[in-house]
Amino acid sequence: MKKVLITGGGGFVGQNIVQQLRARDIDCLVVGRHSYPEVEALGAAVRQGDICDREFMRECCRGRDTVFHVAALAGIWGRWRDYYATNVLGTENVLAGCRAEGVSHLVYTSTPSVVFNSLSICNGDEQLPYTDRFLCHYARSKVMAEQLVLAASDQHLRTCAIRPHLVWGPGDPHLIPRLIDRGRKGQLRQVGEGQNLVDISYVDNVAHAHLLAADNLEGIGTAAGQAYFISQGEPVNLWQWIGDLFTRLDIAPVRTKVSYPAAYGIGALFEGVYRLAGWRKEPQMTRFLAQQLAKSHYFSIARARRDLGYQPLVSIEHGVERLLASLVIK
Repeated sequence: MKKVLITGGGGFVGQNIVQQLRARDIDCLVVGRHSYPEVEALGAAVRQGDICDREFMRECCRGRDTVFHVAALAGIWGRWRDYYATNVLGTENVLAGCRAEGVSHLVYTSTPSVVFNSLSICNGDEQLPYTDRFLCHYARSKVMAEQLVLAASDQHLRTCAIRPHLVWGPGDPHLIPRLIDRGRKGQLRQVGEGQNLVDISYVDNVAHAHLLAADNLEGIGTAAGQAYFISQGEPVNLWQWIGDLFTRLDIAPVRTKVSYPAAYGIGALFEGVYRLAGWRKEPQMTRFLAQQLAKSHYFSIARARRDLGYQPLVSIEHGVERLLASLVIK
């Protein structure tokens, strides 16, 4: 890699990818909808624009040898047309730009949600089929986008997909802040029996996996056309992990429990009311969220270890220490 384009490089995962690329002194161009002074401070160039603009994406791909396509519309609520435009059409535009400008390698940031079929998944691997049971537009759009990316892989453009699960760490704008906010307000409820195991992924490890994938595509190419689950390599008990984190933050433990069927029913009710009212704000509970909070979902990283040489650089405990230190600084 010499000249790299990172879509969504101003976001949580993207910015960590940029940081690791710049540590190698690799030329980085970041594409996003805003200006990112913190990214420019790393020595990366920034272009403001929309990945839904095909000509803009072609211009951004010009002269680049590798693309990290991280940009996506995330979340579990919203309009299908918005998810489709950003996650599917945007991906088509990135691929078209790569083809038109002779980009050789593309690493796509996907999600384990592409295989989540409403049942618990224990040590699942990449042989799991794509789900066809969608309870949120995000998962459906990411299935479509990942399929596009992997199908595009050939001798001219090698592609692969990275599927990190529950990314967290310093600077996390989503998972950790929401947990802390709900915990401090006493609004968090344990869904289910509290025995479910889930994968979590420290952000530095996720960025590291992306770079390993790009190195493979540039080298022996065994990752071409493949998808890889990425995590810490050891699942955690979700509610115990949240409880331990709350204890270290002096937040009262979660004491109220809601059964999974009740939470699922409440989620369905909320979804119906919000749709009828036309509310854009995400409901406090949805069917998808109820499943994520009550079911086990963890995956084998054996393929990533074998093909990419992936090994988590930061342990869960060290990651928590770094997270807590960043929260104290704030």
